[in-house]
Amino acid sequence: MKKNMQPSPKHSLTNGISPTPSPCGRGTFQKVVRRGKSWVRVFVFIWILSFGFSSATYAMGEKPSASPDTKPKYKLEVLKMEVIPATLATSKAKELSDKKILMVIAPKNFHYGEFAKPKAKFEAQGIKVTVASSTDKTAVGMYGKKVKPDINIKNAKAADYDAVVFVGGTGSTVYKNDLNALSLVIEAKKNKKVIGAICLAPVILAKADIVDGKRTTVSSLGKHLMKKAGAICTGNKVEVDGLIVTGSGPDAAEEFAETIVKKL
Repeated sequence: MKKNMQPSPKHSLTNGISPTPSPCGRGTFQKVVRRGKSWVRVFVFIWILSFGFSSATYAMGEKPSASPDTKPKYKLEVLKMEVIPATLATSKAKELSDKKILMVIAPKNFHYGEFAKPKAKFEAQGIKVTVASSTDKTAVGMYGKKVKPDINIKNAKAADYDAVVFVGGTGSTVYKNDLNALSLVIEAKKNKKVIGAICLAPVILAKADIVDGKRTTVSSLGKHLMKKAGAICTGNKVEVDGLIVTGSGPDAAEEFAETIVKKL
């Protein structure tokens, strides 16, 4: 009768090697893992350091070494900024604060946008604005806006101002036959003042006979009178010829004002 043969507890199926790892074996494996992680950290650190150095090299305008035949994929351009001294800006503002502009509006049907926008631009630069009209009463614009003139045009003298500006609108044509307005234009030209007119108002300059051979712009309704006076109508929003500045209409009001400021 065969005895029931069972493996001896002293022997294992692995020829005497215990299947359970010893504490010493586990410790060795953990050390290897820790060392592996350490090398990974070192590699990542070196990679980041190399990337940072390359970025700094490009930022300084230098290129990393490459073969002579290799063309750079990207071109680094350095932006230059011009710094305007505060003293220069202050002196310019102070210079304009001594300037004076006479704005002439029609007693009726002047264009308020062509009046208000340039006036705001002038005053923002510290320029003193005086409003003139052929009436001492409140002037009424095309869309009902009202403005009280500071002075009657018959009492205004171009010599007292740095610029004389005629505001447009359908009512502005009243001045093309007004002797006070025409005299004001002629006096301004004689004293070498800046003369401005926008929309239909340039026809006043035509009647004063100061636009012959001059580059001008005007509302389409006034082109025939301008050309008849010898003016060159360019069709631009704003036109400058010497001390004469003209604008084509309300859309040109701000650019018109800015151009006048530059001429002062």
